[in-house]
Amino acid sequence: MKKTAVFPGSFDPITRGHESIIRRALPVFDEIIVALGDNAEKKCYFSLETRMKWLERVFDGDPTVRIVKYSGLTVDFCVKMNAGYILRGLRTSADFEFERTIGLMNKAILPAIETVFFLSAPEYAALSSSVVRDILRNGGDVSKFVPESISGEIHKKKSL
Repeated sequence: MKKTAVFPGSFDPITRGHESIIRRALPVFDEIIVALGDNAEKKCYFSLETRMKWLERVFDGDPTVRIVKYSGLTVDFCVKMNAGYILRGLRTSADFEFERTIGLMNKAILPAIETVFFLSAPEYAALSSSVVRDILRNGGDVSKFVPESISGEIHKKKSL
C-alpha cells in the first residue's frame, strides 16, 4: 500500500524550514502532498497563486512531491487524496502542544489518519513564515531564510 502524507500549511511564504521537513520526510513516504490551504478568512501577505507557483518551483522535478490547493478540514482532504498521514514540523515545545492538540482532534474525527511529527533542523528552529514576512515588511534581506529558487522573486514582491 502506498504511503502518502499530506503536509498542510499556508506557506506565506515557504521557508527553508518547510523545505527541510519535506525533503527529510521523503524517504519515509512514497508521496508527500504539500497542501496549500485556501482560507478565505486568513489575510495572507502573498497571493494564493504566488504561493502555489513558489511551491511548484521549489519542488520542480521531484515526482514524489505534489502541490495541491485545498480548503476545509485536513482529514477530509486526506480522505480525498487517499493519504493516511499528516506530516507536521515541530520547532519548539509550544509547537508541540499546539500540534498535539490538532493531531488529537484529527484522530478523534478520523482515527485512520496518523499525524507524524518531524523535528526542525536546529538551524531552522527559530524560523517561521511570520518572521520572514516581518523582515520583508521592514526592508530586510530574507534570502537565507527562503528556498534559493524563490529568493530573488520574493524580494521583488516585498513591497506588496
